[in-house]
Amino acid sequence: MRDDDLLALQSLASRTWTRAARHHPGQLAWSARYAESTSDVVRTWVEDGRVVGWGWAEEPDWLELCVDSTHPWATDVAREVVAWFLDQTPAEVTRTMVLASEHLLLTVLGEAGFVPEKGPWFTHHHLDLARLRPVPDVPGYRLRAVQSGEAAPRAACHRAAWTPPGGSSQVTTAAYDALMATPPYRADLDRVAIAADGSWVASCLVWLDDATGVALVEPVGCAPEHQRRGLASAVSLAALAAARAAGATQALVCPRGDQDHPVPAVLYRGLGFEPGERTVTLVRE
Repeated sequence: MRDDDLLALQSLASRTWTRAARHHPGQLAWSARYAESTSDVVRTWVEDGRVVGWGWAEEPDWLELCVDSTHPWATDVAREVVAWFLDQTPAEVTRTMVLASEHLLLTVLGEAGFVPEKGPWFTHHHLDLARLRPVPDVPGYRLRAVQSGEAAPRAACHRAAWTPPGGSSQVTTAAYDALMATPPYRADLDRVAIAADGSWVASCLVWLDDATGVALVEPVGCAPEHQRRGLASAVSLAALAAARAAGATQALVCPRGDQDHPVPAVLYRGLGFEPGERTVTLVRE
């Protein structure tokens, strides 16, 4: 995706962010940069020089959308976004995701034939950073921030945690290098755990939106052979402490909410995060 398109998407997400809204500028940066082949099919709706809505065909069959619900013609803008996506997609079955609290989008998508789909869902969790817990020591490991020029070991650390047996992560060195050049990425909010042999074994990336003070945790990972030692919690707390020092006032994380993958939500609630709104996946055939 072009930098100016991403900036337009992020500006609306930041301006309209509440606990009842799905998108955060950091989440958009991660989605746009983590895979080198991510789609750049984007359209924005602008009035008086401000973006009031956008649609992003992140995949040919997947729509991401955001609309300023306070705009007087918000419903019309949302309808145009959905119509634009359906007009240009070659897919016969299409999907999208919104929060259960985004009632305007749910109504417009329902009008267009989208219906809720059973399957995995996510729950937004929130934390007041005034209540952030201290960063614990984990014997045998040290925590530090990523530095400029370390895209290769950082990408490898992510792959070690997120590559399933027989598969491969999309996060290459080139993709992570591009990510590190994408606002609002900050290396001081990208924390890793390093084992005694020098290997990078766990990581947490936090994205701070200066306009809202919201620090998004996306993603956290730990290599399988180093799990169950408290490393995921430690790197998360370290990254969030750095975000608080940089001006963040609240934190956001969005783990799975369904019971097929409960461990991340348990981890974050153990750090003090409290569950909020959940996502709804919709499908149109």
